[in-house]
Amino acid sequence: MRAQPQASHFVNGDWMEDEAGAVIEVYSPATGRICAELHEATPAVIDAALASAQAAQRDWARLRPVERGRILRRAADLIREYGDSLAALETLDTGKPIQETRVADWPSGADALEYFAGLAPTVTGETVPLGQDFAYTLREPLGVCVGLGAWNYPSQIACWKAAPALAMGNALVFKPSEVTPLGALQLAEILIEAGLPPGLFNVVQGRGQVGAALVQDPRVAKVSLTGSVPTGRKVYAMAAEGVRHVTMELGGKSPLIVFDDADLESAVGAAMLGNFYSAGQVCSNGTRVFVQSGIKEAFLARLAERSAVIVLGDPMDPDTQMGPLVSAAQHAKVTGYIETAKAEGARLVCGGDAPDLEGWFVAPTVFADVTDDMTIAQEEVFGPVMAVLDFETEDEAVTRANATQFGLAAGVFTRDITRAHRVIAALEAGTCWINAYNLTPVEAPFGGSKLSGVGRENGRAAIEHYSQIKTVYVGMGPVDSPY
Repeated sequence: MRAQPQASHFVNGDWMEDEAGAVIEVYSPATGRICAELHEATPAVIDAALASAQAAQRDWARLRPVERGRILRRAADLIREYGDSLAALETLDTGKPIQETRVADWPSGADALEYFAGLAPTVTGETVPLGQDFAYTLREPLGVCVGLGAWNYPSQIACWKAAPALAMGNALVFKPSEVTPLGALQLAEILIEAGLPPGLFNVVQGRGQVGAALVQDPRVAKVSLTGSVPTGRKVYAMAAEGVRHVTMELGGKSPLIVFDDADLESAVGAAMLGNFYSAGQVCSNGTRVFVQSGIKEAFLARLAERSAVIVLGDPMDPDTQMGPLVSAAQHAKVTGYIETAKAEGARLVCGGDAPDLEGWFVAPTVFADVTDDMTIAQEEVFGPVMAVLDFETEDEAVTRANATQFGLAAGVFTRDITRAHRVIAALEAGTCWINAYNLTPVEAPFGGSKLSGVGRENGRAAIEHYSQIKTVYVGMGPVDSPY
């Protein structure tokens, strides 16, 4: 599978190009060089995508759910069959190490397609006895849905949105991030190969104005966004104009609380996974690591030891454990946060520099003695930068962990299982872990609270966001009317 696709867009079952659209240059994060050139969707491309989706959706919705499921299951099998080439493309597009993309990105997408393929036939309505009369419910598709993807997990996100949407009988027009636009085009090809009728999964490229055109089109019934809070505010407002269904998975500044009775090695490992995996470019990362004072120094010492041996380098090398950041802009943003943390008095434990490597690399960085008012404790860095904060008591940790506008995720490490459940219950976050971190199986709902979003991806909960209930009242006798 080539880096340069056959065309910029995939519409109505085939490639589509319109060179009148503005050029999108796609860079390899590992080299900083252009690896593909695409064009933004013009109004003609957007119209074609929505029109074909609207036309195809009607017949798709009439199929038995098990028939829709068979196609999604075949697509999951094809993703696994093409695993090595898809992983290589994802690594080229995102800069993630090949050891990650082989096990996390496309495989998670395949899991989602397989899960919702099996779930679709089980979604049924209910009957409501009303004496002589009764009512029943049907769960129906919404129609044409729009998916707006983020650049950090581009192919996984495309699958996470496509799987429940298609399983429930909808069509989906997907706009990937202009930073990582390549994987979604491969998903479109795979779905067609699996037997999906043309028009049901269309991919159009573009920046914010293309997303805005999709969100505001009257043919669209639902919008699903993965992105930043500022983007989410804009999309929410635009969708509200048309009273459209919306789900949004936005940013986070999630707490990971480590009590002094925790298994030290596991807690350190989780903190590293929650800050350094994918070079820290994960929305649910536990970037505020609260460590109880009794084990603070031991935690920091082991953290520095393990961080020092992380292998940075060519992401295509199977031995590489951390790749570059996704773009020059992201690199500048993250290094800026590092300098701010130093200036505000945080203690640099390790990292803090840009390795002498081609591409947009930042070394895994840990700051200790971070206070709640410091910038790296308040704002989402989205890079391999961990902030370690001290705490004394459980109540203090919970209060400080909740003192944020975000509510995406949270984690607790302790051997006291009663305390673990008590603390998790008190934390204001939509996705939580006990003695684990950043595991997101497709069987479990994923999403946030507060400014971190509305609605849920994955799990049975996702079905509710790609369908609506129709209630039918059945009268079994004469109408009793006063008129």
